[in-house]
Amino acid sequence: MSAIARPRVAQPDRTSALLSYRPELSLETLALIASLFFTVFCNGSFFAAVAQTGVLHGPGGWLTALSLFAMVAALNMLLLCLVLYRPIAKPVLIVLLLTTAMAVRYMGEYTVYLDTDMIRNILHTDSKESGELISWRLLPSLFLYGVLPSLLVWRVRLKPRSFKRALLIRGACVVGALALACGAALLSFQNLSSLMRNHREVRHLITPGNYVMSLARVAFEDQAGKQRARAPIGQDAKVVGRPAGAKPRLLVIVVGETVRAQNWGLNGYARQTTPELAKIAPINFPNMHACGSATEVSVPCMFSPWGRGRYDKDRIKHSQSLLHVLEYAGLKTLWRDNQTGCKGVCDGLAFESFEHGTQAPYCTAEGCMDEVMLQGLDAELAKRPGDVVVVLHQLGNHGPAYYKRYPQRLKKFTPVCETSDLGQCSLTEIVNAYDNAVLGTDDFLARTIRLLSEQSGRDTAMIYLSDHGESLGENGLFLHGVPYAIAPQTQLRVPMVMWLSPGFAASRGIDSACLRREAEQPASQDNLFHSVLGLMQVRSSVYDPKLDLFGRCERPA
Repeated sequence: MSAIARPRVAQPDRTSALLSYRPELSLETLALIASLFFTVFCNGSFFAAVAQTGVLHGPGGWLTALSLFAMVAALNMLLLCLVLYRPIAKPVLIVLLLTTAMAVRYMGEYTVYLDTDMIRNILHTDSKESGELISWRLLPSLFLYGVLPSLLVWRVRLKPRSFKRALLIRGACVVGALALACGAALLSFQNLSSLMRNHREVRHLITPGNYVMSLARVAFEDQAGKQRARAPIGQDAKVVGRPAGAKPRLLVIVVGETVRAQNWGLNGYARQTTPELAKIAPINFPNMHACGSATEVSVPCMFSPWGRGRYDKDRIKHSQSLLHVLEYAGLKTLWRDNQTGCKGVCDGLAFESFEHGTQAPYCTAEGCMDEVMLQGLDAELAKRPGDVVVVLHQLGNHGPAYYKRYPQRLKKFTPVCETSDLGQCSLTEIVNAYDNAVLGTDDFLARTIRLLSEQSGRDTAMIYLSDHGESLGENGLFLHGVPYAIAPQTQLRVPMVMWLSPGFAASRGIDSACLRREAEQPASQDNLFHSVLGLMQVRSSVYDPKLDLFGRCERPA
């Protein structure tokens, strides 16, 4: 009897079935999974920073670690419950995933704290600067923490719910997340309260809540600020003690970028990074401290009457500056900028930007060398008879592409790091590139002084002051912007020099030998506002003679 052949049944293609599989989840379940993903895979910098504080050591360390994990997961869940709504849930979550992937990369690579000041720095960074921070090494982090999870999110189908039921469930999730966060905090209250009291800055490492909350605060503050006019200061300013027909004066204030005191040749650095200034022998201030660790803080602060000693970010941001006081006194001002603006210091006053300059040979498609700010300066000064104060805002040592901040003729220290991805370079290569950029600032300042020396129709002076310092890999830190309370001295100690023409010193009665002795004493950016007013003989209710660096060295002219 012959066997009866059975028809062959086609087996399903398991690969196709897997690819076509689309799980159906409630929005809250998706938020829970995402919150756990963020907590486990995107908060390594936070947990590492916490571990370094020592709070996880000892017999109760495991309980503190468990409490922190539960609290961060609950806070992430709370955040997602507040921002995810069904019509836009998946696009918003994908944006968070991609942004968090980039944040994880830069927080881990450069030890970046994403507070409001850092977010402002990021928002005010132009395309050239941001392009320097993008490299192929970003791709693995972007794929693992951003692209791959985003693809999975996109495949999810969200369960439909009525509005009333969705509202009830969402409310329960919010209450549950809050309860879990509070319960976790109480579980190890003593250790966690000590951590938040003594190391408050670590909260800026909890991702993605750090940049979401900071971005919201910046947006709110900026929107509120648009509706507030800058409060005038020093409207009573006037020049005193200047005889009629006196020779006009020109003061140039050079605001440096990212030059730190310990790599400044005039401060005794092992390398001579200031050879041109050493020949000129200006008055050097080796113990100068910055008001902040980032441009967005330090520049408005140094041009305010309050400084770090009476620091009030809101008051500084919404008040006029040193330049406005000078204008009230009848002096003319001009801000020339090779950076991303004057940070509100010159609002309503004369301003020129070279950020996208095209003047050959100083400018290329990648930006301009600082020398471009000296071009055409004589013509601008001719339009301004009388006393003038000019500010030159440098690109200076702006990182991480230090190798782009100096001409090839100043490439003295080799080998250099010739990429903006500092992780590919040795510490020696990074420092070499940075020091060559300091040589560029030295060369620029020497050129500025020579230009001022040639101004036969005016008595001239120059003040150079860097805005903040820089970390070059010490203790795993790179760049700048660490919160002021924990910022290392490499980011807070900065160089400052002064140069006075013989005519300026004589007409003002400044004892240069006395000033050199005084320069050895500790000083800070708080002194700039009052020292400039004192030097230009401007008196006002906002002038504090105790902060005037020239005050102790004045002699009868």
